[in-house]
Amino acid sequence: MPEYVRQALEERSLMDAYQARPPYQRNDYVGWIDRAKRSETKVRRLEQMLDELATGDRYMKMPYHANTAPAESKNS
Repeated sequence: MPEYVRQALEERSLMDAYQARPPYQRNDYVGWIDRAKRSETKVRRLEQMLDELATGDRYMKMPYHANTAPAESKNS
């Protein structure tokens, strides 16, 4: 993870929210941000990720619902 992303997550106290996301989402976010060529685009994408993590209901502008329900036993 680039240091500027880590720093932004820590400054906004969103590292736990980031770590709670599935690995594919974490990889998507970091790659998407880091691939931007212009610094303005990187900042905009970083802010989008931070906002989505803060609200917890979006992933890349799509609805997101974390799977927080405990796994049910197949014997039930």
